[in-house]
Amino acid sequence: MSAPGRIFAITSKELKQLYRDRPSFIMVAGIPLFMIILFGYAINLDVRNLSAAVANQSGSELSYQLVDELQASQIVHITRNVQDELELVKLLDTGKIKVGIFIPADFERRITDKSRNAVQIMIDGSDPSITRVARNITNLSFSAHTGQAVSQVGFFATRVYYNPESRSAMFIVPAVSGVILQLTMVLFTAIAIVRERERGNMEMLISTPIKRYELMIGKILPFIIIGLIQASIIFLTGFLLFDVYVQGTLLDLYTAALLFISAVLALGLLISTIAKNQFQAMQMTLFTLLPSIFLSGYMFPFDGMPQTAQWIGRMLPLTHYIALIRGIVLRGVAIRELPDHIHALMGFFVVFLLIAILRFKKQLD
Repeated sequence: MSAPGRIFAITSKELKQLYRDRPSFIMVAGIPLFMIILFGYAINLDVRNLSAAVANQSGSELSYQLVDELQASQIVHITRNVQDELELVKLLDTGKIKVGIFIPADFERRITDKSRNAVQIMIDGSDPSITRVARNITNLSFSAHTGQAVSQVGFFATRVYYNPESRSAMFIVPAVSGVILQLTMVLFTAIAIVRERERGNMEMLISTPIKRYELMIGKILPFIIIGLIQASIIFLTGFLLFDVYVQGTLLDLYTAALLFISAVLALGLLISTIAKNQFQAMQMTLFTLLPSIFLSGYMFPFDGMPQTAQWIGRMLPLTHYIALIRGIVLRGVAIRELPDHIHALMGFFVVFLLIAILRFKKQLD
């Protein structure tokens, strides 16, 4: 057989093998199609409708008119009305809003007084892109029908919380810890069961009295320790090289890391029960990583995504870890004040681990 014939034979063999390897065959077309539709729809650099709350102590017609005009600007989406400035700060601390709007009781006198600001805008500065968008509020023109000229100069006073210098490192380092942990932890455990099968060690495991859940937990525990060591390296490096200080407690920091590491390790085990070989395990790891990077708020503001994309993002462990870790590192909030994200990560761990245990069969296929 000639050289072209041999090359053609090898090419035909590889294509047939790929066709028989259905998961890989599906991913050839499925991954790019899924990714371009999802990211093209979800990624929106034109951030609008930032979650906001209003403390309107004036209660006047003009103050309500201002609130309506702020809502109509589509820069903010007002979801809450509270009593005072302290409640606004608490909502900012817990990440429930990105912008707080405080209208004082003497608002009507202030709107014609150039010496005082009429309204205070409180901004969550943990995301620099949100800070830039929220500052656009100061460019709005308030069309108050008072019969007097309204002073626009100094009308709004802005106060940036948590990251007033808008340093990117303060925003990136906490989140990138989650990306690194997910990549390494999922990859380590995704190939765990597959490697046992490929090396022929599964026969030895089958001959022992070990139970399915014991095997799964035994696979996870060493990597929990490794994950916590990795988290320590990341945050120590962030502190030494980028001056990223942890505003919260180290106990809260490691609790958040532990919850996330446990969840993604369970995800890796689930992948290991689906993949037939290590190559498929790595493919599936990347398949779960890319949506996590783009839909979790790591690269793009979560508030700027369509509601459907936000719903998908909430189904990813990284979304909840980023909310926890930025709250602890940047805002100094206690982890107990973010129960929704804690429960989500615990739920991911239990569900992923349970499905992995049920899928794993202590027998040769």
